Amino acid sequence: MKYRINKAVVIGAGTMGGAIAAHLANAGVKVTLLDIVPRELTPKEEQAGLTLDDPVVRNRIVQEGLDRTLKSRPASFFSKDFASLVSVGNLEDDFAVIADADWVIEVIIENLGIKRQLMERIDAVRSPFSIVSTNTSGIPVASIAEGFSESFRQHFLGTHFFNPPRYLKLLEVIPTPDTLPEVMEFISEFGELRLGKGIVPAKDTPNFIANRLFAGSAAFAIDYIIRNEYSIPEVDAITGPPIGNPKTATFRLFDLIGLDVWQHVGRNLVPAIPHDELASRYMKSELVLNLIDTMVENGWLGNKTKQGFYKQVRTEDGKKEFWSLNLQTMEYDEPSKPRFESIGKVKDEQDLGERLKTLITTEDRAGQLVRVLTFQSLAYASERIPEIADTPKPIDDAMRWGFGRQAGPFETWDMLGVAGTARAMKDDGFPPAPWVEKMLSSGKETFYQYEDEIQVGVYNPSKGDYELIERPVSLVVLKEQKAAGKVIKKNPGASLIDIGDGVACVEFHTKMNTLDVDIFNMLQEGLDRTGQDFEGLVIGNEADNFSVGANLFLVVMAAQNKDWEQLDGVVKNMQDILMQMRYFPKPVVVAPLGLALGGGAELIMSASRVVASAELYTGLVEIGAGVIPAGSGTKEMLRRILNPPMRTDDVQPLPFLQRLFQQIGLAKVATSAEEARDLGILSPCDRVVMNRDLLLAEAKKEVLHMASNGYKPPLPEKIYAVGRDALSAMKVGVYMMQQGGYITEHELVIAGKLAHVLTGGNISQPTWVDEQYILDLEREAFLSLCGEGKTQQRMWSLLQTGKVLRN
Repeated sequence: MKYRINKAVVIGAGTMGGAIAAHLANAGVKVTLLDIVPRELTPKEEQAGLTLDDPVVRNRIVQEGLDRTLKSRPASFFSKDFASLVSVGNLEDDFAVIADADWVIEVIIENLGIKRQLMERIDAVRSPFSIVSTNTSGIPVASIAEGFSESFRQHFLGTHFFNPPRYLKLLEVIPTPDTLPEVMEFISEFGELRLGKGIVPAKDTPNFIANRLFAGSAAFAIDYIIRNEYSIPEVDAITGPPIGNPKTATFRLFDLIGLDVWQHVGRNLVPAIPHDELASRYMKSELVLNLIDTMVENGWLGNKTKQGFYKQVRTEDGKKEFWSLNLQTMEYDEPSKPRFESIGKVKDEQDLGERLKTLITTEDRAGQLVRVLTFQSLAYASERIPEIADTPKPIDDAMRWGFGRQAGPFETWDMLGVAGTARAMKDDGFPPAPWVEKMLSSGKETFYQYEDEIQVGVYNPSKGDYELIERPVSLVVLKEQKAAGKVIKKNPGASLIDIGDGVACVEFHTKMNTLDVDIFNMLQEGLDRTGQDFEGLVIGNEADNFSVGANLFLVVMAAQNKDWEQLDGVVKNMQDILMQMRYFPKPVVVAPLGLALGGGAELIMSASRVVASAELYTGLVEIGAGVIPAGSGTKEMLRRILNPPMRTDDVQPLPFLQRLFQQIGLAKVATSAEEARDLGILSPCDRVVMNRDLLLAEAKKEVLHMASNGYKPPLPEKIYAVGRDALSAMKVGVYMMQQGGYITEHELVIAGKLAHVLTGGNISQPTWVDEQYILDLEREAFLSLCGEGKTQQRMWSLLQTGKVLRN
């Protein structure tokens, strides 16, 4: 059977159900979101004269769920336009939609009886080959499907998303004994390719993998923290990025999850794991239970109530502060910034393994906490094999993808050294599982086999040997290409790499991939070599961010030294290279991901084609530094936004100019690749890839596809210049904004320069001009603004504080 997913039904419009529906819509799937019918009217409905039979009332619960999803922050939809793919209904009037659904996802209350009642109804109406799944996080998946038709059971499985589904990569896929292998394979492939998920096949054990490990270690952590009188600010300063965790660390994560959710998980999990003494002991801890129960009784549930382990407080001057709960007094304390010698030692260390080695061996309170929490988590993870996973890999993947960690427990253990860490763990009262000792005694020193730092095999305790880690043949991993001697040329800022099949790649590797002379030299080298030896060029990297723009430090230093000739040369060189990219005779594909700001956005707009990660955050943000886009960004936005309508007679340019002025002047940043398309930074022909692991492979495919289809560069295009009448109108507008107190005097200067470029300067009447004319205006405005003292102050503020100075 060839499965497909064009239509889906999500049942349950709560936080999770709404977000899953949104992400299916992000993937282009039509979704119907269903929930129960209200049993009584609200006062507002009564006042309006509505009855329980009115459709607006019957769909009130589901509509409120969708409305919350639309307002959620961070956003659940790539853009609000995608909400058009989601329709709403209720479980009484609209249940028949299930008959046409390719995938039905249940996301209702964690109650086995209620879930089974729903599944019985679904079994009666579903099509024979539709797939049904549950998003349960704790109920045995097989028990939900037990006793239903054979077809239902064969097409039923668990699909456990993590919240928020758009951003957290993990999707645990849990088959039952009756689930057809092809159903498991199809959902896994769909999840990886269409939804962008990291797929972890999980056993049908209590709380599966990620939540099971988190619960066992989190209960221990809270118990230890209370007994040893650590403060919440201390713990979160220690257990965040310094040890490879996100900034949510420990207690901010609890607030994000919700204390009521944690209480519910604990009450359900403990009876289900009587055999798991390591977790049960601390999940039954009176210290832990009393703390959580008290907070839930007080309504201190975390972010959802704006009070949990942290509480939002408004100061007398209106500023927002986050006060932390004192675990001894149960009162809230003012914000504090704890300092530890060990944390200071590692703050500039980039390598996680080296940071952890230093922290674990430093005898201060931070080092002690890291040592204990690390050793406990490693011991607990080893004890859960083979119950929840057969090898370390599903556990590591689940903890990285589900909680945003830099490394999973066994990857961390390999970094620290397995044998030495195991001895230290045993000495400290956290002995590893027996299979670890057996592995070491057989001469195997790591949980993974590595080739050039890439994992190629993983130890399987039941086999006593390593097994191959499978992955897509077409995957492009730059680290592997470089290790294989495929580097063509390298300098401190970038590398040119042969990624096979006649495709080259320019990879940036400056801090945050800021653009500097080395990068532009390598881009030129890449174009030159591609013209001679390759079918096309990819510009991309495997960092978290594509590029945050120009190296601001070099710009402000040149400006303060009044080295205008050098600065003009650098900007002109950037413009020339980006124009060369745009008209290059072979395809140049840019593969951006994460942040692509300022010059990073200008690089995107100069490509023959863009293959972007869905999670792309891009925009022309130069205004924050007191300048305007000068690498071709202003010119490109005119070409993309103003040019098309001006080819039609009698079209007024002002609305389009206003759009551009606001977009650049307000430094708008797209919060997804699809939103970047709405802003005009991506074109209708550019592609969006949901799974960032596949981004470079897809960019390479795009180069080869374009080359095989006889790629031709675009014809040179002129830019519509509106002229001085429009410039005068725009200047009046910004002057009124300044007089109204909306912008500062210096922002009036910046806005004037921007308006000058957008309108083509002092041209007497509207006309079409060469691209170079606008580029020269861009560069002239940029250099002029760099000479302003207040622009230089803005640049230093960004460099020193990361914040925009409104001077």
